[in-house]
Amino acid sequence: MVEASNWRIEPHGLGQLLSLQAASDPLRPALTFDGQTLSRAELDTRANRMARALERLGVEQDDFVSVVLPNGFMHHIVTFAIWKLGATPVPLSSKLPDIELRAIVDLARPKLVVGPDPARLPGHRVVAEIVPDSDLSDEPLPEKIARSWKAITSGGSTGRPKLIVDAGPAASIAENPSMVLKIETDDIMLHPAPIYHNATFAQTNWGLCWGCHVIEVSKFDAQEWLRLVERYKVRWAYLVPTMMSRIWALPKEIRDAHDLSSLRVAIHMAAPCPPWLKQAWIDWLGPEKIWEVYAGTEGIGGTVLSGQEWLDHPGTVGKPYAEVAILDEDGRPCPTGEVGEIFFRPPNGPGSTYRYIGAEMRQRDGWETLGDMGRLDEDGYLYLADRRTDMIVSGGANVFPAEIESALEEHPAVATSAVVGMPHPDFGRAPHAIISLRPGAVPPSAADLEAHLADRLARYKLPYSYEISATPLRDDAGKMRRSALRDEREARMAAGEVFLPLRAGKRT
Repeated sequence: MVEASNWRIEPHGLGQLLSLQAASDPLRPALTFDGQTLSRAELDTRANRMARALERLGVEQDDFVSVVLPNGFMHHIVTFAIWKLGATPVPLSSKLPDIELRAIVDLARPKLVVGPDPARLPGHRVVAEIVPDSDLSDEPLPEKIARSWKAITSGGSTGRPKLIVDAGPAASIAENPSMVLKIETDDIMLHPAPIYHNATFAQTNWGLCWGCHVIEVSKFDAQEWLRLVERYKVRWAYLVPTMMSRIWALPKEIRDAHDLSSLRVAIHMAAPCPPWLKQAWIDWLGPEKIWEVYAGTEGIGGTVLSGQEWLDHPGTVGKPYAEVAILDEDGRPCPTGEVGEIFFRPPNGPGSTYRYIGAEMRQRDGWETLGDMGRLDEDGYLYLADRRTDMIVSGGANVFPAEIESALEEHPAVATSAVVGMPHPDFGRAPHAIISLRPGAVPPSAADLEAHLADRLARYKLPYSYEISATPLRDDAGKMRRSALRDEREARMAAGEVFLPLRAGKRT
């Protein structure tokens, strides 16, 4: 049996940390999914037996293993089993179409793929389901630590898949977990996002390593989120702005009917948060409880922002916790307040936090970038503009979709929006707005939208056309692929479709 007396002061493999938590308090709840709960001991023993089953299937030290499973107990059981063998999990969405799944798995070249029908991945070793043999032990395994603790896939703005392999080993020093994202040991965490997403994958598994009770769901529901916070007395909750918008769209009497006083931290990330929505949540729960994170899977740098800091610097995503520079197209530093590309310099140099498979790192003289655009104010706070690949050059002017989307989402009828550059005979590209309405909202007219935006944006930034979308623009992780939205509309335009005009007057 694993001794748990001094686990907090020594580095351990992630698989070992789960066993140590089970040894310290075996009956304590570890993971709740859709109302069912596994204790620490139940989760660990199942992961131990699963690890031995994977070992029989040939998984060895530092192998990649693709996990193509939906949210649920089995995802964590398989993931911890992989770590216990010193291998690296590659979490993938279970909803990927065949073409995209094959492209990513061909790129990763894993030793084993767990979850999908083997017929979907010819040429790869695939098991749809693993039921460990009864003769396999459920005792803890000898500790092994993989060179990389995760490999996350991303289509990015281009839609071409790439693998982001973390440079950190599958180990943790659990002495000070409160330094990371305001998570405390023994927290009660609510994480309602898809687990293949980097933030959810990392934070839920960290929580289990640190002794938290992690609560997950198969699909996000706004009213159910309120009920879960109240029922389990949740102290730490993850959100993306889409979830925040859906919760805020509930009738006030429903929001007020639930006791959320247990919440210590409500932290949002993964996508820009419209200022009106951020202000609404600060007014509702208090600035001390609302936190925001800006970062990338690559781990080169980012920000953590409190609600009070946002009130003092409206629109910021916070002060960078790594060295940062805003550079123009020639690599020269931009003056304070001027938009340029955001570069970070990791303390241990370029390439020290990740490596790509299927893409090239973007760096300049020791600085690395995620491709985002932004500016710094006089106090060193960072403000995002957009991704360089999403920027629209219209008639020689740089137009940032995120700025237009933020203004659109201040309209009372608009839930979410996406702005893409469409071909224009005069300006090359012109902004086109795709709008998703709030429940029960009356579709706004072109004149209404134009008047609303004219008070918030320079005229050259106004969209030339718009459409109302009946389908969500962001996935359950809060992510949006502008490239796919743009390509679809270009095809429709080529087929003769004409979008609704937004502007009544000439461009100025």
